[in-house]
Amino acid sequence: MLRVKICCISSILEAKIAVNFGADAIGLVSKMPSGPGVISDDLICEISEKTPPPIATFLLTSETDVIEIIKQHKKVNTNTIQLVDALKSGSYHELKSALPMVKIVQVIHVINEKSIEEALEISNSVDALLLDSGNPEKKILGGTGQIHNWEFSRKIVEHSEVPVFLAGGINSHNLLEAYQIVKPFGVDLCSSVRTNGMLDEIKLSEFFKVIKSINTTFN
Repeated sequence: MLRVKICCISSILEAKIAVNFGADAIGLVSKMPSGPGVISDDLICEISEKTPPPIATFLLTSETDVIEIIKQHKKVNTNTIQLVDALKSGSYHELKSALPMVKIVQVIHVINEKSIEEALEISNSVDALLLDSGNPEKKILGGTGQIHNWEFSRKIVEHSEVPVFLAGGINSHNLLEAYQIVKPFGVDLCSSVRTNGMLDEIKLSEFFKVIKSINTTFN
């Protein structure tokens, strides 16, 4: 079944709306150098506490030092950490040893064929990958609403050791095409189900109709 992560959740109410429509996971964005949806660690903690299992609560962090990531996670207590940038200090092994019950998801910004190599090298060290548009060198770490080359993403999915989420410009109009090309484990979206920055129930309804169709037809 194709899973859905709704990102940039900004309140307990938005989390409830996303879950009620069928989201399997919600994304909670902490301090970032770019992109939408940033909220405080205190609010991330509050939303996480109010979100019932088995919904995955993703802390999106731009921290690149394992010690700082662990310190931040203790403040928010989500069940998943999404690393939007590459680790600069420490290792995945150290992170997983310190937080054995927390899932680790690494974002790969799909730019060219080197992104495929990067993803596959990392795939045996984390619990999942998330393929997004962006440019780490310029600290554009997601939330662009832009589509990247899905053929590169497809190659990553075909060879990855772990589940792969697809992000970047996914909406109700291109979801079927994206699924047919990439065959991801799940999709991640933010701006395409929002109007003026707020979750739009009409857009959510349209999106989940396509999800239901895909899951009925292909799974």
